[in-house]
Amino acid sequence: MPNNINYKKMFENPSERTELSSLGEFGLIRHITQFIQLKNKSSVKGVGDDAAIIDNTGYQTVVSTDMLVEGIHFDLAYVPLKHLGYKAVIVNLSDIYAMNGKPNQILVSISLSNRFSLEAVEELYSGISMACERYEVDLVGGDTTSSPGGLIISVTAIGQADMNKLVYRDGAKESNLLCVSGDLGGAYVGLQLLEREKNVYKENPGIQPDLEGNDYILERQLKPEARKDIPLLFEALEILPTSMIDISDGLASEILHICTQSGVGCNLYEEKLPIDPMTFDRAREFNIDPTTCVLNGGEDYELLFTVDISNYEKIKEHPDITIIGHITDKNAGCNLVTKGGTVHPLKAQGWDAFLKRSD
Repeated sequence: MPNNINYKKMFENPSERTELSSLGEFGLIRHITQFIQLKNKSSVKGVGDDAAIIDNTGYQTVVSTDMLVEGIHFDLAYVPLKHLGYKAVIVNLSDIYAMNGKPNQILVSISLSNRFSLEAVEELYSGISMACERYEVDLVGGDTTSSPGGLIISVTAIGQADMNKLVYRDGAKESNLLCVSGDLGGAYVGLQLLEREKNVYKENPGIQPDLEGNDYILERQLKPEARKDIPLLFEALEILPTSMIDISDGLASEILHICTQSGVGCNLYEEKLPIDPMTFDRAREFNIDPTTCVLNGGEDYELLFTVDISNYEKIKEHPDITIIGHITDKNAGCNLVTKGGTVHPLKAQGWDAFLKRSD
């Protein structure tokens, strides 16, 4: 998926259509898996049998699964199917990297209604295939079934890690540095832009969406990337994080997960939060506090981690890492220190599928 995507095409409908009923379930499976080739030595047996065979001798197996449901996690009014397939893989691979592991295989299951054609499924799987190619993982199985309405995608990622290098959420210690990769808030602001243009389009389908000059925040939402480079960076710098988590539900929520499971507190400094200039400017245009986007927006898929303070010199100037705070005693609580120096309890107000819907 190139960077110069014409996002206006997301509002266009394909002219060709092949009914899935003309293939049947097994015909569809054969069609979408016919060109799959296994690349990893650990992938002993992939699609075509009752189960996949994976050999991870000498390593710990790391497994993660996520489900994306139409109307809850995505809106096909503005999410192209190719992007959706790509993103469905990325959100799972990100969990493996957050364990300091390496993903090798995925399983993909889909449930879809008869409003989807074969061409639509091909678009979805072209995005899945592109993600597999980019991140060097093998699609080794899954399932397909019909749905009374809408689209559901479930992806399971399987990886491996050295048992001595696995990183959990519960290892943060007092005086550890609190760090994050990349920048935050862009995916949420990109979503606000897409929702705005969807509403404009619903009011007047003759008006073209105004998306020019917003490629960065659109791609942060529609085509995120997993930070496979960060575990490699740790290895190069000879750093082993004490805890780590990927940022899917918002920075505040993820920090609280680490602090709760580690039995610690923290100080997070607003002035240290990494935010891209486009994210900042567009948030202001939407009358949203950029800090709110960073803390509660979610779907950035960056990595939040803690490291021993002895690693400060190794990371302080690194362009891909920002030190945003430090871990404290549990009794001090989890706090946000504002730019003005005031201290507020850190609250999780990010995404919760059981509390919010994207209608």
